[in-house]
Amino acid sequence: MQEDFHYYATYCAAYLAGYSHSECLDICYSAQFVDLCSATYLTGIKAPVKAATTQLQMEMMDARTDIIGLQNITRIWAPFHFLPRDLYAEKDKWRPKKYMNKYRLICGPNGTLVKDIVELAKGKPLQSVGIAMHVLADTWAHRNFAGTPSLAINNTNNEFYEFITDEEGEHMRKIKFQHSLSSPDDLDKSIYTNSLYQRNENTIMNLGHGRAGHLPDYSFIKYMYLPAWDDYRVMIKDNPSDYRHAFCQMIYAMKYIRGENDIFETDVYDFDAIKDYEDRIDGILKKRQLSASLDWKAFGEDLSGETIEDFDVNKYQKEYVDAPKEKKAGTFYGLFIDGAIAHKGLVCDRIYQSGNKLVGFVREIRND
Repeated sequence: MQEDFHYYATYCAAYLAGYSHSECLDICYSAQFVDLCSATYLTGIKAPVKAATTQLQMEMMDARTDIIGLQNITRIWAPFHFLPRDLYAEKDKWRPKKYMNKYRLICGPNGTLVKDIVELAKGKPLQSVGIAMHVLADTWAHRNFAGTPSLAINNTNNEFYEFITDEEGEHMRKIKFQHSLSSPDDLDKSIYTNSLYQRNENTIMNLGHGRAGHLPDYSFIKYMYLPAWDDYRVMIKDNPSDYRHAFCQMIYAMKYIRGENDIFETDVYDFDAIKDYEDRIDGILKKRQLSASLDWKAFGEDLSGETIEDFDVNKYQKEYVDAPKEKKAGTFYGLFIDGAIAHKGLVCDRIYQSGNKLVGFVREIRND
């Protein structure tokens, strides 16, 4: 997902869940900051790098892909962007343990870890709520890809088709991929950017949904592709439906965190909360555009009657840098850092306890 959903749509979901305007801003800022809180950024403000929730492109270029390097990568991407759906999943035929460890990291909605991270955020500062909402939303957008480099899991073949709806009905159009990061995706011609094919199992090019480019991050697209982990069988990904479920699940989750609901259960969605706005929300989700930020922002401002300020990655930097050491933990970034470390610790602990060593030893990532 992109800033349009993690920031502006998350604001809308938080407001519909009952949070105030200022609380919504804190939640959606934290949700978006997950995509920007890198080791490089944390080093620049002299904050603990173990709280990193993403990796910059330059950091990835220098990343090692031996076992230690793979563990460092997986400790970030699996907990924060590709939350595993089933750590004990079985394949329909025998596979070696190395393969199964990666297969069991495949992301998807409504796994037990979703319940764990939402429950972890209850009673915590709003920064932790935003982190949980980022991760929950990504389980829908990034489903069927894993947060660890793997050709055997994350690769696809070149047969991508998107479903186009016009006055003649729905039909399929072949997708063409390019590899120039400087060229924007061309929606009119179905030309998108993806990562280069690399035969190396552990190359960074095979991390997450790189082989599918930004397709998982666009709410409007419905497409067909053939994933490696499913033996290159046809799969259809319906993003408008998935994003709608993600939005309503966030509302339900945040109502639980606020205390409006006593329990949080997976596969439950607060569709009632959007019944007066269904057409508008579906219109935003299905509109073919590179970014839906302006549409979500307008919707959020109509909901609250307040102005939603644009996201500024450095908004809370001065507060953290200028705070005395003993008071940094109480700053916005300090609370985010504590939430990120706790979240990472919980998810990595669950992965480690399942017998999967791709996140390393638990004692290295626990926030003791």
